[in-house]
Amino acid sequence: MNITIIQPDIKWEDKAFNLSKYEKLISTAGNSDIVILPEMFTTGFTPRSEEMSEAPRSWTFDWMIHAAEKYDTAVCGSYIVKTGKQVINRCLFVSPGKKTWHYDKRHLFKLNNVENNFTRGNRRVIIKFRGFRICPNICYDLRFPVWSRNRNDYDLLINCANWPEARRDVWITLLKARAIENMCYVAGANRIGTDGMNVKYSGESLIVSPRGSALASAGKNREESISASLNLAELKSLRKKFPVHLDADDFTINL
Repeated sequence: MNITIIQPDIKWEDKAFNLSKYEKLISTAGNSDIVILPEMFTTGFTPRSEEMSEAPRSWTFDWMIHAAEKYDTAVCGSYIVKTGKQVINRCLFVSPGKKTWHYDKRHLFKLNNVENNFTRGNRRVIIKFRGFRICPNICYDLRFPVWSRNRNDYDLLINCANWPEARRDVWITLLKARAIENMCYVAGANRIGTDGMNVKYSGESLIVSPRGSALASAGKNREESISASLNLAELKSLRKKFPVHLDADDFTINL
């Protein structure tokens, strides 16, 4: 499977500008099975959740359906959705053929009341796409290994993030740790630039092998796309030769 991460400079709260730019970037992604966008890729990490939210099947949803169909690739990324009275940071995965899955961010960043206006998700999601089992999560979820623990139920962990430059070493370390401990591929999509809250992002998106080595890495403070080929047969062979999952501890999560 070929995957591509787009590492953009997101224009603050300007959905039309950002979606137009992504369409151009996806058109040059080549033969990718999945194109991954960052967290809140239409707006940046805005606290204006109500104003920037959309109905579940609205503007961004329709754009992702269009892009997946037009370029014959799955498109994945998070944006702000409102359903009923709940405002959610939702990761949507859209495949060609208009099949969709969604994951709602479980761990909300409460420091300085950043995500106090959001409702947290309560379920893990496993996506089956072109032979791979895919577990999506969002930014801060990466810090919580129990939530992203591989129960022998996924092959690729996708993290869509707006991870600040001030914690860039943590970002890189955790992406590699999640790959090693879960014996899976990991794709972390981050952004660059400075947002409307004056938070700086360095990007450094990364695609990691199950052994923790970088298959592809994006530059610091550079808008670009990176791609890598993931080999499911090699992953299965590694798990058979080194079956650490057989020694894992059982656990339950109280939601």
